[in-house]
Amino acid sequence: MLFHYIIQALFVLVGLLAILAAVFNWDWFFTAQNSQFIVKNVGRRQARLFYAALGCLMIATGVFFFLSVRGIA
Repeated sequence: MLFHYIIQALFVLVGLLAILAAVFNWDWFFTAQNSQFIVKNVGRRQARLFYAALGCLMIATGVFFFLSVRGIA
């Protein structure tokens, strides 16, 4: 059961990281090799929107799994 909580926490933390990077426009995040594909194809502004939406989706997934493991959802 502890493993489930660790995975859920990782989803929430990664989601928060993506949202914070999008809100504060962190240069190190958007110049990283992994995010360059999105930035080059759609531009930095749309990449920020994409990562903000992705962060919200990751947080929602973590919360959903938390509720489903608890038997609430």
